[in-house]
Amino acid sequence: MAEQNGKIFKGKTYSLFGNHKTTAEYYRVIRELTDLFLKRCPDEKRLLLQIRKAGSSRVSLAGDYDRALISFIKITLREYLSLYTEGVKDHLKALPLSQRLDSILRTKEAQYHLYMIEIELVNRIYKEAFRKSEYKFALIAHCLRDFRPDCRSAEGDIESVCRGCTKECFIHLGSLLLKKYDIHPYISLSMDLDKLFKKIRSEHQTVGALGIACVPELAAGMRLCIKLDIAPLGIPLDANRCSRWMGQAHESSFNLEELERLLR
Repeated sequence: MAEQNGKIFKGKTYSLFGNHKTTAEYYRVIRELTDLFLKRCPDEKRLLLQIRKAGSSRVSLAGDYDRALISFIKITLREYLSLYTEGVKDHLKALPLSQRLDSILRTKEAQYHLYMIEIELVNRIYKEAFRKSEYKFALIAHCLRDFRPDCRSAEGDIESVCRGCTKECFIHLGSLLLKKYDIHPYISLSMDLDKLFKKIRSEHQTVGALGIACVPELAAGMRLCIKLDIAPLGIPLDANRCSRWMGQAHESSFNLEELERLLR
């Protein structure tokens, strides 16, 4: 994988490498932080609700809103995860007015931290339901392709599929691993995920969806899956480097070991 080849990617707003040579430390920290929060709130689904409320600008103080827990979570996340989101402030300062209506592009640093924990929690909550799903598919970010050759992906039944142009391509590597676990891999190109997910959900009794995307897009996709009764799992990109963020697409990666750990 890219880390093992000495490549350390810096994204527009975040990098899961932090100041390390691999992203393994990031995943260790995320797991430990989630375990810490679960000691304060042992109910995984209730903790997920509190995490989401902590990031909402329209949160109602009525109902199940644990002010002390949320304050503890925010302070702890800022202390341990700021290392991975050093580019957010500069990105937001430079964000042109025309892009400020884009909820993904205007994601604030504290929200990145909450999304990172949310992804880990959703993976824990829905892992077994995903595994038992009748039909399992994955959407892999198209920016993970090998940029050296022209991509030879072919049209599939719901999205494009990898044809294995190069052995180093992360879409190829991810597709091979996903097929090992009977998951149908596709290259994510469609922006209308709501329409795509509804179509798939209507064709199968139970559905599991796995996403490999940048942190805010992955969190949004997982929320949509839950809303549509699709069991979600997800692995974030090591850094956000596609044209949406950088103006043009740049090489990126994700942690293959963490993907397999999630699927075992």
